[in-house]
Amino acid sequence: MDTLPTRTRLIHAMADSLQRKGLHGVGLSEILEMTGAPKGSLYHHFPGGKTELAVAAIDDISAQINQHFSRLFSQQPDPLKALRKWLDGALQQLEQSRFERGCPLATIALESSPDDVEIRDALQRCFTSIRRVLSEHLHRFGYNQSQADNLAALFVSLYEGGLLQARVAGTTTPLRNAIDALFELTQHPSHGPQP
Repeated sequence: MDTLPTRTRLIHAMADSLQRKGLHGVGLSEILEMTGAPKGSLYHHFPGGKTELAVAAIDDISAQINQHFSRLFSQQPDPLKALRKWLDGALQQLEQSRFERGCPLATIALESSPDDVEIRDALQRCFTSIRRVLSEHLHRFGYNQSQADNLAALFVSLYEGGLLQARVAGTTTPLRNAIDALFELTQHPSHGPQP
């Protein structure tokens, strides 16, 4: 991590902290300590302080998610199997972190207020991007555009809500049950891709 430019290290540290603690649970002194960066460099790269750094971290998270999907769908062209792999990976990460690391966006979204305009705009861009990418892959596989859009929205909602419940309960059972039910429904002949 030390070989990365200071700006990148600050963004990565903020993204990690946002996922574990949320926006209000992390202080700039903690970010500086994690990166070994002097305080002046933070304001040099992010004159808007914590909010600007958080927005950059959310945008970085969005780019990483999109890269992950590109790899996932190139390895597994069946989008339902790819999405199952994605959800299974999220469950593993949650369990391995002892239910500390849920979705990197959910904690921020839940604690943001209407006054956090830049934060909410960044979150909205990220969620929109995720749904769009999923929808494109589902559409390419054979779902009509409306089905692809709706399934993408459903997958994201299941992921977010299921991770939150699992994190609070300290067990992956809520999300595992939801995943099983969803895949049973989507694999039913009347719900599959239409010619």
